[in-house]
Amino acid sequence: MARATLDGVIETVRYRDGKISLVRVHERRGAAFGDHVLLDREALLQRLKAGKRFYTGQRKPYRANSFEIQKPVLLLRRNGEEIIATHPDATQDDLELPLF
Repeated sequence: MARATLDGVIETVRYRDGKISLVRVHERRGAAFGDHVLLDREALLQRLKAGKRFYTGQRKPYRANSFEIQKPVLLLRRNGEEIIATHPDATQDDLELPLF
């Protein structure tokens, strides 16, 4: 997958009461990705609403700025509620990633 098609890679997630509380993400900084940062749910929502494209994935060992990209992160609306997930039939936040 071409790096130009994504704005960030989410590696791990933390949930509270069925909603994302934090994600560890590497955001694109020009042609490269920066060090990981922690984003709360609101910050991630703002980026997704602004049209930023995030994917789940893992950093390749010993490959600095290379990632194994897994799934796109979707912003869904169900019954007036916003859901952040990697599959379109989600009923609550679910990124299918390791917890931290």
